[in-house]
Amino acid sequence: MSARTKPLRIVVVGQTPPPHGGQAVMIEALLQGHYTSIRLFHVRMAFSTDMESVGKFALGKVLTLFTTIARVAWARFRFGARILYYPPSGPNKVPVLRDIALLCATRWLFSKTVFHFHAGGVSGFASQLPGLLRPLFRMAYGSPDLAIRTAEQNPDDGAALGARRCTVVPNGIVDARGSIPEDLTRNGEPLEVLFVGVLVESKGVRVLLEAFAKLVACGVDGRLRIMGRWNEEPLRAWAMEFIAKNGLTGKVEFLGVLSGAEKHARFAACDVFCFPSWFEAESFGLVLVEAMQFAKPVVSTLWRGIPSVVENGVNGYLVPIQDADAVAEKLLALARDPDLRRRMGEAGRRIFEERFTLEAFHRRMENELAALA
Repeated sequence: MSARTKPLRIVVVGQTPPPHGGQAVMIEALLQGHYTSIRLFHVRMAFSTDMESVGKFALGKVLTLFTTIARVAWARFRFGARILYYPPSGPNKVPVLRDIALLCATRWLFSKTVFHFHAGGVSGFASQLPGLLRPLFRMAYGSPDLAIRTAEQNPDDGAALGARRCTVVPNGIVDARGSIPEDLTRNGEPLEVLFVGVLVESKGVRVLLEAFAKLVACGVDGRLRIMGRWNEEPLRAWAMEFIAKNGLTGKVEFLGVLSGAEKHARFAACDVFCFPSWFEAESFGLVLVEAMQFAKPVVSTLWRGIPSVVENGVNGYLVPIQDADAVAEKLLALARDPDLRRRMGEAGRRIFEERFTLEAFHRRMENELAALA
């Protein structure tokens, strides 16, 4: 193989599960691809072991930061990789400060930098930093050679940071349909609604519970399954009180964090997937695609990249953020019409097959990264 046709060597810096957040899942998916024109060498970030510690300061993370910097430098020279791939944080102070330290210490070692914005909005965070840190922010994030975001509707962080080239690559997942038995609600059985995500206000947990209470008040026999870890104690306390006051005890179940076959089984068993998010770093909503692969209709929000996944009125419904009445209205429409659920679910399955498979993600990523040569 000649020098010109040798695969392009890239150091990929990023978290892989655990925890099982969307960014970590997609970096793991990227690394598992089989490529001909690129070779990836992984330096794992291990700042968090669960979703509860994501974005929070801990002394142990300082040591992890220094060891990660050293490992990036080692990988650069050990493998002769001249391109750095990095997923910038969302607009959160602690991860931004981590990024500044790590990128200022390592970017200069590489001839080119790729930023993959799995989270959105970091480009506007400089104004929230002390003046002395703003030049370091520009040094860390400024002028990447390639900026990738997951949907056109997301903030164009790459353009705002002066990227030389910006592109969009939708996420994709392994098709797990067929590996899990699927159950659909029959006449007389409760309607099962599923939510998956970290349990914080902006993921729509409060809106979800308020909407479900309205659904039950309309006479729907429903069950709400909520998968994820609590990350806000006041919200958890409010939720427990709300469930008790509104007669929802026994109708709402908190599943905790599930992964693999256990997680897929919950998607396969639900009738409707509901995700009323306005999360600050939301960029795609990978859980929506996980529901669509099992042909489930979805109710979600007009927020960031979610409309790139959910086509309103086709494979589900999109409603304004923080609007429990609108969520309840769409859940009620789906609860009362099994044929509508089936049609929307099948449409979601078709959209998944056309746009969001893991094979399509690998192909697009290889094409964009190989173009750096």
